[in-house]
Amino acid sequence: MSTSFALVNARVLAAQGLIEEGAVVVRDGRIAAVTDTAGAKAHTDDLRDLQGAWLAPGFIDIQVNGGGGVLFNNTPTAAGIEAIGKAHRKFGTTAFLPTLISDGADVMRTAIDATRQAIAQGVDGVLGVHLEGPYLAPARKGTHDMQRFRVPDADEIEMVTALDNGLTLLTVAPEVIGPERIAAFCARGAMVVAGHTAATYEQVRAGLQAGLRGFTHLYNAMSPLQGREPGAVGAALEDADSWCGVIVDGVHVHPGSLRVALAAKPRGKVLLVTDAMPMVGDASPSFDLYGETITAVDGVVRNAAGSLAGSALDMASAVRNSVQLLGLSLEEAVRMAALYPAQFLKLEHERGSIAPGLRADLVALDAQLGVVQTWIGGRASAA
Repeated sequence: MSTSFALVNARVLAAQGLIEEGAVVVRDGRIAAVTDTAGAKAHTDDLRDLQGAWLAPGFIDIQVNGGGGVLFNNTPTAAGIEAIGKAHRKFGTTAFLPTLISDGADVMRTAIDATRQAIAQGVDGVLGVHLEGPYLAPARKGTHDMQRFRVPDADEIEMVTALDNGLTLLTVAPEVIGPERIAAFCARGAMVVAGHTAATYEQVRAGLQAGLRGFTHLYNAMSPLQGREPGAVGAALEDADSWCGVIVDGVHVHPGSLRVALAAKPRGKVLLVTDAMPMVGDASPSFDLYGETITAVDGVVRNAAGSLAGSALDMASAVRNSVQLLGLSLEEAVRMAALYPAQFLKLEHERGSIAPGLRADLVALDAQLGVVQTWIGGRASAA
C-alpha cells in the first residue's frame, strides 16, 4: 500500500536552491516532489506543517567512533552500531560510517561482521564501516595505540575488504603501506584515504596516484605545510580531485586554517565530519579506550597525555560552527554535511540532496539551527 505525506510551510534547502514556503512530498520513503505549500495539495491530503523551519537533506557523517555512551571498538556489534546511529540521529545525522580506531585483526573482523549484520537487519543509517588504522604512522598516532600498528599482508587486505553489502573506508599512512598496498585495497573496492601520517609531499603524491581518495581530518595528525616541505597538508590542499574531511569544533583546527582549506580546494571537496566519541548523545563525559579513561572537559576530549582523542561534536553543531566560525552560508554548510559526503561516497544519486527520486532522508532545523525532527527513508523520529 502506497503511503504519502507532504512536509509543508518549510524553508526548503533544495537541490535547486532555497524555496521559501516550500514543501517536500514523500511517497514510499522517497522524495516524490519538491514544490511549494500550495502545490503539495495536489499530491496528498496528509500535510504536515513545519511552521517555517529549515528543511535540509539529512547529514552524512563518515567518521563516527561512538555515541550514546557506546564506543565502536568496545561494542563491535550490530546493537552497538544501532545505538550509535540513534544517538547521532538526534543531531540530524541520517547516514553514517561507524568508525573503528586502530585495533587487532580479531576486533577488526568482528566489527566488519557486525556492520554486515547491521546493514542486513536494516539498522537505520548505516552505510558501511570506516577502519581508521591500524596502518598508521607512530609519529602521528594521536590517541591511537601504536602497539597495534602494522603493515597488512595479503590475507589481511582480503579480510579488511570483506564487507560485501556496504562501503569500506580505510584510513592509512601512505608512507607506511606504500602505493602497492593502496592500489590493492582500492582494487578490492575499498575507499582509501590518508591520515595519521608523517608522509612527505612526494609520498602523498605517490599515494594519490595509487588511488587515495582523500584525507582524514585535514590538518590533524598529519605532516604540516611548510615552505620547503609541503607535507601531507600541502599535498591535500594542492590536489583538486581529492576530498578532505574537517572537524569544525573550534578546537581541532583554527578557523583561519579551515578558511585557507576552503579557499584552496575546489568547491565540494571539503566535507564535515565529527570524529565523535561516546559522549555525543550521552550524559557521561568519559569512556574507556585501550583500558585508559578518556574524558571531555568543556567539550574537549583528550587522553591522559593531553592528546586530542576524537571529539564531542555532533553534525548539527558542525553545521552551526561552519556558519558562525567560518562565515559560510547555511546552504553551503549543509552541502558540506550532506551533498559533499554523498559525492565522496559515490551515493549522490541516492542521498545528500532534496530532489525528486532520492531517499527521503531529511532534517528539520529551527531558527537557531537546532534539530527539530529527522526522517530516514520517510520515517519520522522526534529529536
